[in-house]
Amino acid sequence: MKLIVFDCDSTLSSIEGIDELARVKGDDIFDQVAALTHAAMNGEVALDEVFSRRLAIIQPDQKSCAEIAQLYIDMIEPTAVDTLNALREKGYTPIILSGGFKILIEPLAKLLGIEQIEAVPLNLDKDGNYISFDASYPTTYNGGKPEIINMLKQQHGATEIIMVGDGVSDLETKAHVDKFIGFGRYTPRDKVKAEANYFVYSLADLLSIVSE
Repeated sequence: MKLIVFDCDSTLSSIEGIDELARVKGDDIFDQVAALTHAAMNGEVALDEVFSRRLAIIQPDQKSCAEIAQLYIDMIEPTAVDTLNALREKGYTPIILSGGFKILIEPLAKLLGIEQIEAVPLNLDKDGNYISFDASYPTTYNGGKPEIINMLKQQHGATEIIMVGDGVSDLETKAHVDKFIGFGRYTPRDKVKAEANYFVYSLADLLSIVSE
């Protein structure tokens, strides 16, 4: 089986879900959380430290989660649907691998026809209030995405695996995949651009790369 694994935030959709969860809570909370996200994505702060700090600030609830889940769809990368359909025709199975929250990503994944989502579980109580997140989930810490890539290889008996993403945490998978493709439509990062096997600004550009 050939797998193509996508980051979600700033890749399949233009938004960073955690930042948007913060935005609906007010400007001050947004500014605090966006600064932490930026530092983490540039490799300046450890991911595990950032996760707990951001959620403690935000305290996301069911209403805000539903709002951001819809925003993922509203802000979908414009070539995503057609590109994923074409990739399937080429024999690739798409998977999402994200440091975002699974509950937020599921509606977008359904729209894109992606069945497997590897993302962080977010726990809310019966009234929709924030309880916790799964701090043991691999994408909450540095080096976690390669762990899941290696799990996916075994799970699917992959003959080829490609990773597509915009962040330093995505770049960590490079040594574990056949091709690492950096994505720069929304947040081009110098380190990712310099070290990726390929770097694209539209998901549609993947089609010429996977055909090589």
